[in-house]
Amino acid sequence: MRIAATADLHFSPQSYAKLKDQFERVRDDADVLVLAGDLTNYGRPDEMEPLLNVLLRLRIPTIAVLGNHDCESSREEELCRMMVAAGIKVLDGTAYERDGVGFAGAKGFPGGFGRGMLTAFGEKEIKAFVQASLDETLKLERALTMLRTPKIVIVTHYAPICETVEGERPEIFPFLGSSRLAEVIDRHQAVVAFHGHAHHGKPEGKTIGGIPVHNVALSILMAQNPPCPYRVVEV
Repeated sequence: MRIAATADLHFSPQSYAKLKDQFERVRDDADVLVLAGDLTNYGRPDEMEPLLNVLLRLRIPTIAVLGNHDCESSREEELCRMMVAAGIKVLDGTAYERDGVGFAGAKGFPGGFGRGMLTAFGEKEIKAFVQASLDETLKLERALTMLRTPKIVIVTHYAPICETVEGERPEIFPFLGSSRLAEVIDRHQAVVAFHGHAHHGKPEGKTIGGIPVHNVALSILMAQNPPCPYRVVEV
């Protein structure tokens, strides 16, 4: 299976024509399109509706998770309903199987990496923040337990490893992802993981267990030579 993956479209109605042109070849290049969050700029239905018009015209099976921008207007449930009604598989602690490949996804949450990972100690606000990170990790774990496929693909918005956020300002690393996600990815022996969010990070890295991780933020993909709005990975 050829997977075209991208993230951080930050779609607004003004970008309709540009996005339509950028993705016109995706159906020739891939069998499935994966969107790793931040589909919209402010999480509004009036942004999602024209984006769905673009995606439907591509005529390719599409799998998506939400990102932090999609939650900005607190209308993420409405956005999800719109996507599902358009035939997009929205993963939020859920899974999807297609042609022997299982997709498990969740938005994820910040929390930091390795020994710098934030723990639930001190103020109740810190504990609530850490609990949010744990809740998203448990969502991903739950999704993975649903799969019985020989190959597993992970989709999150936040990064599971530090390596793919390098290039961002070091002081914001803890807000770009969490190692908790990588622990789940390794435990379930996924074949590949996709994420976005780190617009200035590195395009690829690996978990401690050796699982390939691709940062498919649109800005990174378009900075490559030649530029392409999605990365194609065969599994």
